[in-house]
Amino acid sequence: MQLIRSFEKEGFAPVGLGLRVMLITKDTSDGHGSDGLLMRRLAGLGGQVECQADLFAGLGRLLDDSFGFGLIVVDCDAFGGLDAVRRACMALGAEAARVPVILISRDCATQIFPTDRCAPIVLREPVSAVSLRVGFAHALRDRLALRAS
Repeated sequence: MQLIRSFEKEGFAPVGLGLRVMLITKDTSDGHGSDGLLMRRLAGLGGQVECQADLFAGLGRLLDDSFGFGLIVVDCDAFGGLDAVRRACMALGAEAARVPVILISRDCATQIFPTDRCAPIVLREPVSAVSLRVGFAHALRDRLALRAS
């Protein structure tokens, strides 16, 4: 006997519905490359994704409009590795602390979901749909707690 259980999709809302997400990556293709997959996955989680092809231009845009973005996702391997991007993010100081950051790198041995709200979440490349969703939800934990109350 085979038993099939279907889950009602209407009960599951996207994690970041309407959230502006800045994806900083070298590959700003229309969805055919590996980073296009990342862009589609972020959009599937409810984010309105805007791509930047230059790290410093993206971080500069964050300084110009720090309240406009709800999440920053950076492909570290395209910009000199995990340590180089961490240094660039730390140079922003208090402005960057307002916006959660997810760093994606091959240099990551274990994924990091920090308890410190200012510290970036670090995910291993290639990022899976599950780890991206967990990282996305972890980055927005304050926003999700406010929605629940």
